[in-house]
Amino acid sequence: MSQMRILFVNPNSTSSMTDKVRQTAMSLLPETVTVDAVSNRQGPASIQGPTDGDRAVPGMLLEMEQGLARGADAIVIACFDDTGINEARKMFPVPVVGIGQAAYHVSMLRGLRFSVVTTLSVSVPVLEDNIRLFGVYPYCCSVRASDVPVLDLEKPGSAAEQRVSDEIALAIVEDDCDAIILGCAGMTDLASRLSTRHQLPVIDGVGAAAGLAYALALTEMPDQGSGVLGTP
Repeated sequence: MSQMRILFVNPNSTSSMTDKVRQTAMSLLPETVTVDAVSNRQGPASIQGPTDGDRAVPGMLLEMEQGLARGADAIVIACFDDTGINEARKMFPVPVVGIGQAAYHVSMLRGLRFSVVTTLSVSVPVLEDNIRLFGVYPYCCSVRASDVPVLDLEKPGSAAEQRVSDEIALAIVEDDCDAIILGCAGMTDLASRLSTRHQLPVIDGVGAAAGLAYALALTEMPDQGSGVLGTP
């Protein structure tokens, strides 16, 4: 049995965000799993709304193609918009998991009604459309913008974490939700602190997707393109 390899593709070009994604994945996955985390070198610096998402897709698919050649057994799209997920699933024979869809389903599987706290309001319609498409709308209380630009999450000492926290506090009061889902890959390092601060589950899509991608790769049969359960 060969070692499992999971590819995490950040559809934007900001390497510090990719580093955070890598750190989260490595902290959660077994040591026997190789975490291959890459940025989209042709992508925008951040994805804020559908226009940025469309710009990111060609380069993201190229990074996936190259990652598959390195032996990826599953692919994670490390953008909460689940950028280009339909195109990727049509192109590649391995499981493709978006961090948004993963977070929604983890909350649903736990029986928790959730509110999403994302970055800017331009992202809200994209996420609401995805929630309907993925069939989890009955579990969604709201999708809320914290008015934090994506790249502010990468600036040490910025007010980004506090603004996200303030929006979580409002969601708890106004939505009567059971859980909060963080609506940006750049928030992955905030989940534990915010869960402790607000005393309810705060679900990070990167961690959710890492676990689901691992489980899906384990179930792949040898003739479906996975090296995980292939011939020794």
